[in-house]
Amino acid sequence: MGYFDAASSAPLHPVARQALLASLDEGWADPARLYREGRRARMLLDAARETAAEAVGCRADELVFTSSGTRAVHSGVAGVLAGRRRIGSHLIVSAVEHSSVLHAADAHEADGGSVTQVAVARSGAVDAGAYAQALRPDTALACLQSANHEVGTEQPVAEVAAACRQAGVPLLVDAAQSLGWGRVEGDWSVLTGSAHKWGGPSGVGLLVVRKGVRFAAQGPVDERESGRAAGFENLPAIVAAAASLRAVRAEAAQEAVRLRELTERIRARVPRLVPDVEVVGDPERRLPGIVTFSCLYVDGETLLHELDRAGFSVSSGSSCTSSTLTPSHVLKAMGVLSEGNVRVSLPFGTPEEDVERFLRVLAPAVAGMREKLGAPTAEKVARDEDVLVVDSLGKRCPIPVIELAKVIGDVPVGGLVRVLSDDEAARLDIPAWCEMRGQEYVGEESAERGAAYVVRRVS
Repeated sequence: MGYFDAASSAPLHPVARQALLASLDEGWADPARLYREGRRARMLLDAARETAAEAVGCRADELVFTSSGTRAVHSGVAGVLAGRRRIGSHLIVSAVEHSSVLHAADAHEADGGSVTQVAVARSGAVDAGAYAQALRPDTALACLQSANHEVGTEQPVAEVAAACRQAGVPLLVDAAQSLGWGRVEGDWSVLTGSAHKWGGPSGVGLLVVRKGVRFAAQGPVDERESGRAAGFENLPAIVAAAASLRAVRAEAAQEAVRLRELTERIRARVPRLVPDVEVVGDPERRLPGIVTFSCLYVDGETLLHELDRAGFSVSSGSSCTSSTLTPSHVLKAMGVLSEGNVRVSLPFGTPEEDVERFLRVLAPAVAGMREKLGAPTAEKVARDEDVLVVDSLGKRCPIPVIELAKVIGDVPVGGLVRVLSDDEAARLDIPAWCEMRGQEYVGEESAERGAAYVVRRVS
């Protein structure tokens, strides 16, 4: 079996398992108590904090353990915004942040704050200059992930951190995806992480607040974790999280070379094996183990099921796998194809033969699905003067793009095709198809139902 979804949750590292089992016997007492068992638990907690702080590159008294990475993000955002409320209520985020950051931004905006969302390039990266331009005198906090969780693109954190420092604005870095690979460069102010992303147990997050950053913890006061993370510490999980972070860091340099070679193999061979594929994300500045691609004319959910039956666990940002029938906000912000999207994220130790087997089963799976979906019938196409109208109302991805592709050759060069669709994914996928196939996307027009997407045949 090939587990290729480490970006969602990495398998438990053997060191984490050993530390977890050992600390269940030694770390069950309250570390706040002064008797023998409590002192032993406190020693374990302090050692774990020192280990994690060394890996992050911060002081031990700047780091607290939370109940999850999401909790760390929410506490970090709320605490800094509250601590700097006299400065202002302006928050900056990138358009491709993890949902935990965007949800925190939504909550801030609902409470009367203002939010600026910085756009990204087609690679998924923000422009450091554009990010700097978003800074204002009333900016209380800026947020930027170290690397994207869906496409692996690394962000220019050091450059953005320098701009924020010059403006006197703290930068919160969501380092969940990258922390297992190394420290986050740059003069950041707040950092968050999540243990299950690097092979630690779930239910442990990190929140680092540098000395000098104004921070006011929100919610009822709690004496634990410097008042920044309420509740009794899950000490065995914390010990296992710190131990596994140290272990993966020791392996990271060598494993990064190996996994990067495997993901580059996927990036290079998938477009040769499968026609009409867009490989997304920055080809150079990227995490070693993540590669993402989208397949035209494919139902993303069905493709995931096909790959699962073949023994491969992958994830997708396709709207076809979503109950909301809207594409991933990351793919949408990048302006890339979303239908038939597959994210492969390789865990430490992935065998080369698993990748080769994946490449062997992918092409037949995609070809079989495309054959089953077939072509539109003649009744779906009608002429409207010099415009070919394709009625895809009520059809979900990837049908609108399939129908467009089937009829584009029926109009002369310079002619137009007008695709009617009420599927939100079409707003992203039709322009992406035009980019891939060298056709001109004219734009979106209003329609009685849904929208009309106009495409001009160029070749």
